[in-house]
Amino acid sequence: MRLLRAPGAHTSQDDTALLVEALHGAAIPAGARVLDVGTGTGALAVAAIHAGAAEVTGVDVFRRAVWTARANAALRRVPLRIRLGSALQVISDERFDLVLVNPPYVPAARSCAARGAERAWDGRRLLDPLCAKMFDLLVPGGVVLMVHSALCGVDTTLRQLRDNGLKAAVVQRRIEPGRRDEELVVIRGDRAEPAQGDGGPERAGAR
Repeated sequence: MRLLRAPGAHTSQDDTALLVEALHGAAIPAGARVLDVGTGTGALAVAAIHAGAAEVTGVDVFRRAVWTARANAALRRVPLRIRLGSALQVISDERFDLVLVNPPYVPAARSCAARGAERAWDGRRLLDPLCAKMFDLLVPGGVVLMVHSALCGVDTTLRQLRDNGLKAAVVQRRIEPGRRDEELVVIRGDRAEPAQGDGGPERAGAR
């Protein structure tokens, strides 16, 4: 899929393609509400619409990425809502059937308040708070699909998702072309449906 890309916006690469494969494998329900975290060019958001989603919200902290995603949505005539900022700040009480996460996932060499392109290499600064809040972002029965490098702590992500109420497992793996020591993984997390008659939480955002 060819998309416009403004200078400085994240280019769709192997991580995006791997997450698109996982998206199709997840068989999201028709009419699903989807959140795309770190939308970049909007490639995953567009793919979610093509997979049958009814509402897709793309979020990115980079202004150029937001401009790019909005332009691609307009050119392809797909109804995307693209918002600027951190997902945990701009998304408040909404719940989603599917959350797609393609974060800056390479471990940072040092802890810092990263700026600009440097922020895209600060591994756990987005992953950790997202894992902590993911249960609340999903409706019961909802799914998160997250791609990141194995160098960024797959076991840490799995443990955090499980500790916060989700079932979690690695569902896809791929070695980065030309990088024999770097493996990309897609992690799937599921928020369980409440058992019938257990008085569990109502499915937020149900239509």
